[in-house]
Amino acid sequence: MDLNEKQLKIMETAEELFAEKGFSGTSVRDIADAADVNVAMISYYFGSKEKMLESLFTYRSESTMMKLESMFSNTSLSPLEKVNQMIDYYIDKFLNQQCFHKIMMREQVANQRLVISGVIQQYKKRNQALVKQLIHEGQKSGDFVKQVDIPLLMTTLVGTVSHLVTTQHFYKELNNLQAMPDDQFQKLIRKKLSAHIKFLFKAILTHEA
Repeated sequence: MDLNEKQLKIMETAEELFAEKGFSGTSVRDIADAADVNVAMISYYFGSKEKMLESLFTYRSESTMMKLESMFSNTSLSPLEKVNQMIDYYIDKFLNQQCFHKIMMREQVANQRLVISGVIQQYKKRNQALVKQLIHEGQKSGDFVKQVDIPLLMTTLVGTVSHLVTTQHFYKELNNLQAMPDDQFQKLIRKKLSAHIKFLFKAILTHEA
């Protein structure tokens, strides 16, 4: 998507409000006031609040797809190195876009907006097709085993990262880390998630731990 600076500001402001107050609990006036623009500008750029949400999902999804395409086309990396890069990318994406992923979780659970559900489904299929090509590349080279459930593999990645990021306050309390500054805690869970999921993926893809 080609978005100008003003459109990005409006959309990212809406993203924060949707995450905090919910889609239904956020008005176009709320977004306009927080973004310091008039309501007419939002209507001009996006048409409606629903169209803005659709643009947000398309923008975030296209960014992920382009990143995966670039990562997987790197011929200097082995298939397992590409998998490890993908794992770190997803972890960083969830940690850096926590507002968006709160919205994503709500939309997937509610499944009430057909247009948004369609956007999510479309990009899940396209991203999974890219991962499937990567896994087949590893199988062809002998790096990966033949039988790999790719949808379940990606569920392991996305589900594990998503759960820890969205419930990190529980993880902090369970591990007596309440006094740790948030920036240090974010680095800690990134490191732990990266090591944990890479260990799982290596075991699944190569039968080695």
